[in-house]
Amino acid sequence: MPDEQGTTSTTAAERALAEQLGSSLRGEVIGRGHPGYDEARAVWNGLIDRRPALIARCSGTADVVEAVRAARTHRPLVSIRGGGHQVAGSAVCDEGLVIDLSRTKGVHVDPAARTARAQAGVTWGELDRETQVHGLVAPGGEISVTGIAGLTLGGGLGLVMRAYGLSCDSLRSVQIVTADGVVRTASRDQESDLFWAARGGGRGIGVVTSFEFGLHPLGPDVAAVQLLHPYERAEAVLRAWRDATDSTPDTVTPELALWSVPADPALPRDLHGANVVITVAVYAGPPGAGATAALTPQRQFGPPLVDMSGTVPYTTVQSAHDMLFPDGDRYFMKSLFMDELSDDAIRVLVEWDARRPTPESLIVVRTLGGAVARVGADESAFAHRSARYNVSFDAGWQDPALDEAAIGWARSAWDALKPFASGGMYINFAGLGEDAADGRGAIFGSHEERLERIRAAYDPEGVFAPAARRP
Repeated sequence: MPDEQGTTSTTAAERALAEQLGSSLRGEVIGRGHPGYDEARAVWNGLIDRRPALIARCSGTADVVEAVRAARTHRPLVSIRGGGHQVAGSAVCDEGLVIDLSRTKGVHVDPAARTARAQAGVTWGELDRETQVHGLVAPGGEISVTGIAGLTLGGGLGLVMRAYGLSCDSLRSVQIVTADGVVRTASRDQESDLFWAARGGGRGIGVVTSFEFGLHPLGPDVAAVQLLHPYERAEAVLRAWRDATDSTPDTVTPELALWSVPADPALPRDLHGANVVITVAVYAGPPGAGATAALTPQRQFGPPLVDMSGTVPYTTVQSAHDMLFPDGDRYFMKSLFMDELSDDAIRVLVEWDARRPTPESLIVVRTLGGAVARVGADESAFAHRSARYNVSFDAGWQDPALDEAAIGWARSAWDALKPFASGGMYINFAGLGEDAADGRGAIFGSHEERLERIRAAYDPEGVFAPAARRP
């Protein structure tokens, strides 16, 4: 903490922790007086401004073991950083220890076995780059700079989930350092409780150092639909889109957004800043006649303003919106699951979209079902297999003076749609700490009790207990 002279002071406990880490880690130990401290504590969401006492930037699994042992001895508040892209910023904590895996970037693909092993600091774009050499994918999210760790541990909604399931559904195994400092491999056949918890249970089970994914054939080129529709037809487009999704094959995962047209030179200048309805769908298979037939219903919502559909590299689809969510902007996202998208719910969505506080803010409607629903309800910690839709209210802005208005809009819109929801909340879009604390039952549902038992069994002293309570 700064003292009266403005310098940074440390406690005896912090010094002891720093000494143990400094003597045992090959990677870097970054304290508050380090010249790279501010850069090391920064995460994607500029709304998050936390000041940990120490950051243990691990070079590999051995460093993670030493960091966990030090945490068990000195008992600081602990957070774990993978890609650092999570909305709630749970990768960093105030006054505690950050176990930072962001520099662990190894990826090994076995094309014959159709598997990939990736370390916890890898992003989806980095994983896609390696797997697409072989025309294979692990189902990721919607932004390529998202880390594989946080997305997968929270479940992992994405653009091909109806075909291949959630990100966590493609997991074969994880390597994890538990609170006792032991390196374990968790899979269906060993440490099966840990493996169950790693598929959608979020945080608090240990430090996952690597993920083994089963891969699926897709790419390098895919057929995709992306249409911008006039905003004055928003309700009509939403209803038509909803009706079309009822008969959509599992090879297509439709998505819809209420948004504003960015200042993209590839888009007509006269549309920049205009409110629109965006519909997106990717065919999870080879381009051709089958793709055309499967995607045709996604093109029949009336004449679009802009049609950006076509055959493009899968990596282009996965990174298309990266620039619209830049590092350092301020973000707040909160979501809910729905079994039905009624006309009344659609009217609520359009009503609250009209109140968006900034052009960067948006409302996204995702479709589940297909492979997501074919996994048994109790086969993983992810608790929302039967849901038909996920709706998220995503506030984005730059000016700190807009914090209250932007966050307030997302929370109020969420409250307005809640009567139409099935009662679930996606942990990766669960607001900030206070939002997740109020909705833990909604996040994990009937799985919460089993999760707590598993955490207690592997972490009886509660080394990771605070991390488990974060979104």
